[in-house]
Amino acid sequence: MTVDVVNSQNEKIGSLDLSDEVFGGRVKTGLIHESVVRQNAAERRGTHGTKTRAMVSGSGKKPWRQKGTGRARVGEIRNPLWRKGGTVFGPQPRSYEYQLPKKVEKGALRAALSQRLRDGAVIVVDALSVAEIKTKAAAEMLKRLGVNGKALLVDVKPEDRLALSVRNIDGVKLLASNRVSARDVMDTRRVVLTRAALEKLQEALG
Repeated sequence: MTVDVVNSQNEKIGSLDLSDEVFGGRVKTGLIHESVVRQNAAERRGTHGTKTRAMVSGSGKKPWRQKGTGRARVGEIRNPLWRKGGTVFGPQPRSYEYQLPKKVEKGALRAALSQRLRDGAVIVVDALSVAEIKTKAAAEMLKRLGVNGKALLVDVKPEDRLALSVRNIDGVKLLASNRVSARDVMDTRRVVLTRAALEKLQEALG
């Protein structure tokens, strides 16, 4: 598989050969799904909580004697069976984070990039940089590249000037190549990678 490499003016300046072993195989959508679900779960706040019978307010005194009244036996008014009583097995604060095997995460990113390459949503540039810290300059560069809407920019080591320039552009995310996940790749309309970043990813995913 061969992809064109363009400059910041969207002019073709070369091409890059991609390994069919890495990006030419079957796209395993199941791996992408697993990776996305794991990342979503890790970002859940998990601050929900209900009060158990030990936490609700109320006396712990036995309302009436155990036998002889004809009524059901009860130990306290905080009984979960009673109105305003505690909640049994309700949600408690917890972390939803869990880990997937490294091979699964690797396979998910490989599948996501392969799918975006087939969709024609990947743009490879020689470099991602701006002359000054200015949102307008970054927006104009993206416009020249034909990028509109949600976009993911990937470089081996993103430039500080570019990071400061794109942070106010809605829907645009800038990441280092070693921080990219399958969800980042799929949750965008365009993926803009530098030549060095794509080569680095190909090496890591091979």
